[in-house]
Amino acid sequence: MKTSTTLLLTVSAVSGFAVLPQQNSNIASTTALNGLFDGVKEAFSAPALERSQIDAERETPIDRWMGWSVVSEQDTVAEAGSKVAADFVDSMDEKNYVAVELEKPMGIIFEENDSQYGGIFVQSLKEGGIAAANGLLQPGDQLVVVGTKNVSGLDFDDALGAIIDSTDAKTKLTLFRGTAKQFYGPTGPSKEWLSNFCQEGGVAVTSS
Repeated sequence: MKTSTTLLLTVSAVSGFAVLPQQNSNIASTTALNGLFDGVKEAFSAPALERSQIDAERETPIDRWMGWSVVSEQDTVAEAGSKVAADFVDSMDEKNYVAVELEKPMGIIFEENDSQYGGIFVQSLKEGGIAAANGLLQPGDQLVVVGTKNVSGLDFDDALGAIIDSTDAKTKLTLFRGTAKQFYGPTGPSKEWLSNFCQEGGVAVTSS
């Protein structure tokens, strides 16, 4: 009796587990995996990531699958170059400087640049003043040289003091036609070039 009961339990236990056909299992697994990766693709295809740019040399199959854009190093350099060119004035090209010789009072209102740059620039010209009559200076011009003295980067009092202290009948001013960032920023003149430029008295007086 014990033997029969054991066999009966064993048969019942085995029949309690249904074995699915192999083909159905593969379909279910494939469907589940496809659903999983579709979710992953949707997650990584967010608008911000779609705009991501990947170096062409580092492109992988998953980059193409995700639809991420790929840019070459040449494209990156060209894009950066266009941005620089749009806001670049060569501060070591004498063509970007003007020079005037004016009697005092000149009729120029100077203003100090932001503290990160220093130096002063032409804020405006007094109507009817000598500088306005001369017609060469423009608001925004950066004062660089007074006579042969380099005043670039000096604070307001020291830079203006160089003009006040001048004993010449007419004081020569050389100014950079550009912004403070273009002169004092990363694309500004080298110290050696600027030193030689100032020793030579800047550029020749510009014809009005």
